[in-house]
Parts: sequence; structure tokens; C-alpha cells
Amino acid sequence: MEFLSGLFDGVLGTVVPFLVVLGVLIFVHELGHYLAARSVGVHVEVFSIGFGRAILGWTGRDGTYWKIGWIPLGGFVKLHGQESPEDRAEAEAEARAKGLPPPAWREGRTFAEKSVGKRAWVVAAGPLANFLLAAVLLAGLYATAGRPNTAPVVTAVQEASAAARAGLEPGDRIVAIDGRSIRRFEEVQMTVRLRPGQTLTLEVDRGGARLVLPATPDRRELTDRFGNVQVIGLLGVSGGVPEYARLDPATALAAGFGETVRLTEQTLVALWQMITGRRGTDEIGGPLRIARLSGEVAEGGVAPLIGLMALLSINLALINLLPIPVLDGGHLMFYAAEAIRGRPLPPRAQEYGFRAGLALILALFVLATWNDLAQLRVIDWVAGLVG
Repeated sequence: MEFLSGLFDGVLGTVVPFLVVLGVLIFVHELGHYLAARSVGVHVEVFSIGFGRAILGWTGRDGTYWKIGWIPLGGFVKLHGQESPEDRAEAEAEARAKGLPPPAWREGRTFAEKSVGKRAWVVAAGPLANFLLAAVLLAGLYATAGRPNTAPVVTAVQEASAAARAGLEPGDRIVAIDGRSIRRFEEVQMTVRLRPGQTLTLEVDRGGARLVLPATPDRRELTDRFGNVQVIGLLGVSGGVPEYARLDPATALAAGFGETVRLTEQTLVALWQMITGRRGTDEIGGPLRIARLSGEVAEGGVAPLIGLMALLSINLALINLLPIPVLDGGHLMFYAAEAIRGRPLPPRAQEYGFRAGLALILALFVLATWNDLAQLRVIDWVAGLVG
């Protein structure tokens, strides 16, 4: 009984935070699409959190059907008139053949008849909403729990480290890296972690004198308790103890947006390193990893969980903005081509694009799931069963 009770508590402690985190991110993303569609006069037929049969559903005053699906791995909004005129004619013919009334059509409130700019706004609003959510969540943390802030001052230098070879000394204040201003020690850590083996130009304030020191972070393989290996850069310096300072609402909001921009940049750098082969793809995770992280972080309290939610919101926005057909970024790519050509791409070209995009998304999903299973040691367990 104790084993079953522990198992139940473990599953509950993982599933509940996972559903909360994913539910909030999906709701905000789809709400961005919904509000943008309403702002340009497009009727939204369905607003769904999750896929599949509805667990709960109702029709709002505006005629939108709101529902919660039983598969909580995504969501969607169905825009009125999103299909082409040919699709509409086919749907009406099918209804007549079955002796059913034709589907209701709201002239002037269809998605397809809107301009390219308005359609692009509706599509881009989902990722933009996730960026906004991240900034607001971080601002809330900075205004309540406080923002960690450590001056970028070196307190210790490890022997035979990259910092020692570069000539850094205790008391040095790192004011810029590769021309970019540094205000916090955490910025030094984040920059160095993503640049193993790459020479950085450090601008240092030493007793009022400005020095320029080239430093090449050492490559270090970091293995977590699940056996995952990540290559990071290490400079070999220590900084002060972080202090948490509460910010006033206006300053917190500005800091939240600034941190969102910084995290977005760092994520894009890591993604580019994966594309160019300088970083392994084993860091790509899926729902299983998100569920495990949500459960572990939730044990530390609400504040760490909100921080994780902000980071995942940024990742969700960036993933959706990738120029892959099926994703929001793919639609925006098609609209850009339409704006340049003065007319939409041929239907066959769009169809092939969506097929290729769907295949790529499925491949990424398989890769993410494989990484998740490997991290949870499921693959090792199966391999052990078959010898």
C-alpha cells in the first residue's frame, strides 16, 4: 500500500504541474489568435484546448464553441472561412447530397477574404502572446520574489582555467563581452555556457583602467543524473552571492521584457548551434521531459514553476515561428510570398509544402520522444530485457 501511495503521489506531483503549465501556455497562445481574429472582424468557430472529443464544451454569445479536449498536447482555433472557396463549394455540395442544410456562412467575417497583412497579424498573434506572457510572468516574479542580481565582479579565478590563461584577476569587473554590455554575473555565465571553445573578447575594468582580454572557454561535458550529456563552456571564475531585489511594477515590467529578449537570443543561439552541429540534439525534449521538469520544479514552490513557465512560453513562441509549413511561421512564410507575388502560391505548391512540413514535425516529435525515453532510461530497460 505504501508503494502504491508513493507511486500515486509521484504521478500526481508530475501530471498536475504538467497540465497546469501546458494548459496555461496553450490557452494564452490560442487566445492571441482568437483576439487578433476578432480585432480584424474574423469569426472564430471553435476555440479548443486539447485535441479529440470534448470533455467540456459550451457555445459563447459570439457563436464560438469553446471546448477542452481529452488529449492535452496542444490546441487550436478554427477560423471562419479559413478554407478556400473551392473547399466551401465542396462542403455545400456534400451537405446537399446528404439532404442537410448548407453550412452557415458569415459574409464579411471570413478569414480568407481578409488582406495579407490582417491574416499575418492573426497568425503571428499566437507566438506574440507567448512572448508577452513570458515577460509578464518574469515581471511578476521580479516584483514579488525579487530579481536575482549579482555584479559581474570576479571574486576568484581557478588555476589553469580559461580565465587564468586570459589574465583575469580577482576584483576585475567584466563590463562587456564581444562588445555587448554586461550588467549581471548571470549574463557572463549564460554567454560563456553557450560558447565552449570559442574565443570571446572580454572588456574588463581593473581599478579604473579598461583592459581587453581574449578568453576561450574550456569545453566541459556535463552529465545530469539521468545520464544526459551536455557540452558547455567554462571560464573558471566565481562571482558574488546572488541578492534578490524587489522591483517596482514599472521597473519589473521593463526588466521582464528585457529578460525575455535575452532568453530568446540565448535560445536562438543554442538552436543555431544544433543546426550547425556544434551542439548535440539530445537537448531537444518533448512532453515527457516537460512533465518531469514541471514536477521537479514544482517541488521548489510556485516561483520556480512560474520561471519555468516563462522559459517554456518563449520556446513555444520560437518553435511556432519556425518557417515550417503547418506551424505559424510556415503560414507567415506563405503570406510573405503572397505579398511579394501579389497573389497566393499555387494550391499544389502549398499542399507539397504542408506535406513536407508535417513530415518534418513528425520527425522532430520522434526525435524528442526518443530523447525523452533515453533520459528516463526506458531504452536501457528495454535493451536489458532483450539482452
